[in-house]
Amino acid sequence: MAQNKLNIKAEAKNLNFFYADGTKALKDVSLPVYENKITALIGPSGCGKSTFLRCFNRMHDLYPGNRYEGQILLHPDNTNVLAKGVDPIEVRMRISMVFQKPNPFPKSIYENVAYGLRVRGERSKSAVDDKVEEALKGASLWNEVKDRLQDLAFNLSGGQQQRLCIARALATDPEIMLFDEPTSALDPIATVNIEELMSGLKNKLSILIVTHNMQQAARISDYTAYMYLGEMIEFDATDKIFTNPGRKETEDYITGKFG
Repeated sequence: MAQNKLNIKAEAKNLNFFYADGTKALKDVSLPVYENKITALIGPSGCGKSTFLRCFNRMHDLYPGNRYEGQILLHPDNTNVLAKGVDPIEVRMRISMVFQKPNPFPKSIYENVAYGLRVRGERSKSAVDDKVEEALKGASLWNEVKDRLQDLAFNLSGGQQQRLCIARALATDPEIMLFDEPTSALDPIATVNIEELMSGLKNKLSILIVTHNMQQAARISDYTAYMYLGEMIEFDATDKIFTNPGRKETEDYITGKFG
């Protein structure tokens, strides 16, 4: 697909991933992540979507024996985030992640958002205060929590906890945000809130989302990738994938004949 190189924020190139037991979970996967766009990963359970997503911020490093081959390049500086000399903590600041179930820390609302700033060594209280407010506003949560910032995060509703996790991810000014089925544990109203939030966030960063909900992919994404058994079957603009896919396998999955 002809796109100006400057529009690519990150790209996986010939990515293979092996779990510690030798299972090859990703097979030669290549994918561009376009700047200020939402890219959705769809496909049946167990096809490698979440495995692929977690390569982008080196989450697999947390378990010994896992192994990557290939590259994930972050532009404009062409950093290969999988390279041995690259610090995974710094990668996770640039490429932050929101998980399937809200996972706030057992701390106050304020300290949840401030966490990444403290890891980075930010000592100025006023700087942290400003960033916490900015991140909570970015996650559309500030008005609901500004008078209770010292409350435990667990006192928030499920949808609010997920927005708090988004605020926590936003606080370090990431360039890319990864969402792993971020609404699967939420009710329909909270789901709409998160979808609207993601649509607004793409104005300042790039988003890669794994979703089992095909309607969600069609609603919010600009590009869609269909994965099956660890392989990238098809990648294109979302409208084309859902109305006129180039591969029969993609069409069979989208129309419900398979999966």
